Amino acid sequence: MLFDLDGTIVDTVELITASFRHATRTVLGKTLPDAEIMRYVGQPLMAQMRQLSEEHAQELCDVYREHNHRVHDELIRGYDGVEEMLTALHRQGRRLGLVTSKSAKPTAMAFRSLDLEHHFDVVITADDTTRHKPAPEPLLLCLERLARLGSPDDPAHAIYVGDSPFDIQAGHAAGMATAAVTWGIFSRAALEAAQPTYVLERPGDVVRVCVEGVVDVPAGESELPSGRRPADDTAGRA
Repeated sequence: MLFDLDGTIVDTVELITASFRHATRTVLGKTLPDAEIMRYVGQPLMAQMRQLSEEHAQELCDVYREHNHRVHDELIRGYDGVEEMLTALHRQGRRLGLVTSKSAKPTAMAFRSLDLEHHFDVVITADDTTRHKPAPEPLLLCLERLARLGSPDDPAHAIYVGDSPFDIQAGHAAGMATAAVTWGIFSRAALEAAQPTYVLERPGDVVRVCVEGVVDVPAGESELPSGRRPADDTAGRA
């Protein structure tokens, strides 16, 4: 089982939004709509900034990072239920990997603030590959390293859980099932447009789908998209 970090395992929505607002105001001299500055979140920071301004991308990165690191511990939050979800998955014998577009330093900062790193058998950051999400290389590298610990190396036996369309695209490209979670940065509509295997609303739903094999989560608890089913018995194999 592979997980994204921001917006999936840790709540950095306010931290990321505030850092983008600060960087674009400082460097570009204007306030951009949140929808515009957040639409590329899920890719490495430089890729995001190039899409906002090719000319000022490096300066945007520098200003973003300075502000982000300064307010990091104040604004990062945990999600209710995530610790319990990860603990339950480990108790069921699942190998867990983390694949993030963050570089190693801010990933380490997140884990210092929220003690979750011990749940993951393998951590892949943007420093580990030359190609990044939505390309499949980071996910495949994570599978390769998990295989050294005894996990299957076949992507058909894996699932990637994330809150971004880029996560879903990367999972598709890697040949694995995908679960889009709605508690992160992107809207349900944006996630559904990427055609994930599952759309889940609570951390507990990850356990229900991937361990208990539940496909339909009852209305009122958390609904999967109407009519959506896994292509095969991924839930029982993930």
